[in-house]
Amino acid sequence: MIFDILSLFPQMFASPLGESILGKAMERGLIETRLHNIRDFAFDKHQMTDDRPFGGGEGMVMKPEPIVEAVEFLRKTRPTPLVVLLTPQGRLFNQRIARSLARVPRLILICGRYEGVDERVAEHFTDEQLSIGDYVLTGGELAAMVVVDAVSRLIPGVLGNSASTDEESFTEPLLEYPQYTRPQEFRGYRVPEILLSGHHEAIKRWRRGQALIRTRTRRPDLFARMTLTPEDEELLRQASDEWRGRLWKESE
Repeated sequence: MIFDILSLFPQMFASPLGESILGKAMERGLIETRLHNIRDFAFDKHQMTDDRPFGGGEGMVMKPEPIVEAVEFLRKTRPTPLVVLLTPQGRLFNQRIARSLARVPRLILICGRYEGVDERVAEHFTDEQLSIGDYVLTGGELAAMVVVDAVSRLIPGVLGNSASTDEESFTEPLLEYPQYTRPQEFRGYRVPEILLSGHHEAIKRWRRGQALIRTRTRRPDLFARMTLTPEDEELLRQASDEWRGRLWKESE
């Protein structure tokens, strides 16, 4: 998969994209990231990429000409890209969208800056607008990194174990169950005995119950979207009893 990233500060991507899983995926040719400086597509003497907003107001707005020149230049090459603008006004990025984008052979990610991008870019020269959350960043670079990371790990071969994405948080509207590793006891806190039992079906049921109660407690908005089976309701009841019992024990 190819990621073409349009930014005023492409050097920001060098370390995050070159390390760990993403770095190895690029070495193996599973993903490719191409960094493009938007200023290179500004043809005036001073390579201006921003200007004051019409109608007045604070700050500067990114001009449409350099961005559109870059997009049109990249669209001449194959595979045909999907153009995404990272903006607070976009759809909220989630795991479902990440899975959809992972099926696209090439993405152009436009990183906004300052007070935003001229609206004509969003309306007429992009295919999708995405936001990574209800907060404001100094620019779209960090958002682009999030999209690249979330999408890349869904591409076959990027993760060593492809099954590891199947039970993660947000694969369905459900947070992941709690995870434990060695040592079995740490500063008086023990790993739940069920995980040491070797009873795989019982462990699977326990994990499902823990995921349900964790989602209901921490993300009621996600939990409201779920349709519980009778088995889920029973597992949730058991997990609730266990949770209350743990709180009672810790309060003694």
